[in-house]
This record gives sequence, C-alpha cells and structure tokens, in this order.
Amino acid sequence: MKRILFFAFASLSLGLGAQTSKDSITNPQNQVNAAQQLLASNLNQKGLTIGGYAETHYNRATGKNAKLDVHRMVLLLGYKFNDRTQFITELEFEHVKEIYVEQAFIQYSLTDNVNLRAGLMLVPMGIVNEYHEPTTFNGVERPSMDKSIVPSTWREIGLGLSGRYNDASLRYQIYMFNGFTSKNGSKLLGGSNGLRNGRQKGAESTMNSVNFAGKLDYYGLPGLRLGLSGYVGRTQSDKSIEDLDGADVGVAMIGLDARYAKKRFSARGQFIHASITDSDAYNTYYGSDLGSALQGWYVETAYNLLSQDKEEQLIGFVRYEDFNTHATTAGNLAQNLSYDRSEWTFGFTYKVAPGAAFKADYQFKNNAVAGSETIKQLNLGFGIWF
Repeated sequence: MKRILFFAFASLSLGLGAQTSKDSITNPQNQVNAAQQLLASNLNQKGLTIGGYAETHYNRATGKNAKLDVHRMVLLLGYKFNDRTQFITELEFEHVKEIYVEQAFIQYSLTDNVNLRAGLMLVPMGIVNEYHEPTTFNGVERPSMDKSIVPSTWREIGLGLSGRYNDASLRYQIYMFNGFTSKNGSKLLGGSNGLRNGRQKGAESTMNSVNFAGKLDYYGLPGLRLGLSGYVGRTQSDKSIEDLDGADVGVAMIGLDARYAKKRFSARGQFIHASITDSDAYNTYYGSDLGSALQGWYVETAYNLLSQDKEEQLIGFVRYEDFNTHATTAGNLAQNLSYDRSEWTFGFTYKVAPGAAFKADYQFKNNAVAGSETIKQLNLGFGIWF
C-alpha cells in the first residue's frame, strides 16, 4: 500500500497527466466533475491519468468550540486501456482517519453517444452529488439540504448507460443500482438525516431488489443548464425478513436543478422531493421516525467582484435553503418541527487560480420549533482541484 501511494504522489509531483479543472460556477454549460475530467484527459493518450482534490475547514457555531478539520483529501486515478475502454476510481481520505472508495467504475464506449458503465458510481440527483469538488460550489460546506435530503455523497454499485447528443443539447444517464439498506448495522432510516444512514457505499452491499436512477441535462440556451433527475425503488432488507411488513420501504425521488451564468453574475437552485411508502410499517417494525416525504430546495445568487479579464475571481454570494425530513409523516408519527429547517449563508469565494480557492461564509440556521435559538456559524477554509 505504501509503495502504491508513493508512486501515485510521485507521479503527481511530476505532473503526469494532471489537468486544470474547469470553472463550473461561472460557466455551467461546460461544467465537468472529477470523473468526467479524467475521462476527457484520457481521450488522446493511453495509460494512467492522475488528479485530486482536497479541502480543509474551520467551523465555529454559537456556544461551541471551533472545529478544524482536514475534511477530505481525494486521489483520482484514471486508466485508458484502449480507445473504447477506461477505468475511473476516486479514493477519499476523510477527517484524516477514514478511507473510502467513492467511485470505481469501468466505461466502455459503444458509440460516440452511448457509454456502458458498471461499478461504484454516483447517483445522479441534483447538482452537488455529482459536482462536489470544492472549487465547483460556493460556501465552505456543501449545501445542507444536499446532506440531509439527497443525501450527498450518494453512490452505489450498478450498471447503466450515459452519453450526450450535442445536436439536441442533451446529456443523459440511466442506471440500475442496489438501493439503500433498511438497517445499516445499528443505524436506521429517519431522523434529521432522512435516508442518509441507508447508503451502502459499495461496502459489502446487500441487494434483494433493483433500484433505478436517471438524469437529463439540457444545455441548449446560452449560459443556462437545466437538470431533471429521478430515482425509484425499495430499500434492501435481510432475506429472512423481506416478506414482513415494515422490513423495507419504497423510495421515489425527483429533482429539478438549474444553473445560470452571464458575465460576472451566476445563479443556481434546486428542488428535491422524496416520497416514502410503507414508512408507518417501517417505524413500527424498527422503532424509528422516518417521514413519509422528504423535501428541500435552495436558491443562490453570486457575483464576481473582480474584472472579467483577471484570472483571479472574488465571488460574493448569498444562498437560502429550506429543507424538511418530516415534510409529511404517516400513521401516528407526529411531525418533528426541529427537522423543518432553513438556512441563510452569506460569503465569499476567492479563486486565486483555476482549481484553487479560499472560502469564508457566515450562516444563520433556524428550525420551525417555536422559540428555538438561531444558530450562527462562521466557516473558513480552502479547496483545491487538479
């Protein structure tokens, strides 16, 4: 393992296949993520391509000590076997001590517009789950609704097709996946994070039913990119209990997102709704508080305060989020108003070079509980992507 890491980082220092990331905040039509960048980098060369991204954060909330964290450091590896076959993987180190494989898939190009993919892949839902590299979004932390509703980073093992038709200005993805697990060790679905505990992340995942996901992106109007996402299926339960009421739930999720940029102005927003069937039986069986619907949305506007002819960018932004993991509840489960949350985030992103940014923002976090205190939080950090 040590030899492999040494070789990888030595290759990075030599600039082997390194690429500069595209600015997806002020140019959404050309937005790429880490996997797409590696795939594109390999088009004109065989062999290994290397990249990475990382972010370090300082967070201080009302009445709490400040926290400093090397939140994540990611090593990206791509390999081109021939003109049709490529492999992409993303190895992530979180909080210094945790290691994850975030992506690991093979892509085989059937035609110029049709690619077969198989392996551990991102579920295409919303913006940030696919485009979560730190220089591709404003704010030190990812939007909160993308953690509680989507939930990012959401990846599972599957098989599917992807591609684009430039004549129609459309990019498409359609996959079959294993689903959320009904019970993840001692963790259950429900609470303030909704479905988040059910992510299997490709780690000895169980499967007893197929789930489906897909997305269409339209980029035919200047400066505008629109997305429509969908996901449907059931959670995975142990074989011994799969026929019992409450052993699993149905999940149907839809997402709408938009990104727009013109000169120094940019804006983005998204809406996600998840409908959960059989949540009442699930809560009775497991003793949880899973809602029958989860819903969230946000809007964000931003403006580059520096001249367009400068490589550096100083982007001021404001974002409003509203999200609720108890949008509706079933049976005798009362809605927990603390799960109905809203946030204002005001801040700056200072891009000192393509792929490198310092960030600062201030947040006001509220919930629907009468008389609850507004949590104020200062966030500082930096992010890189190459």
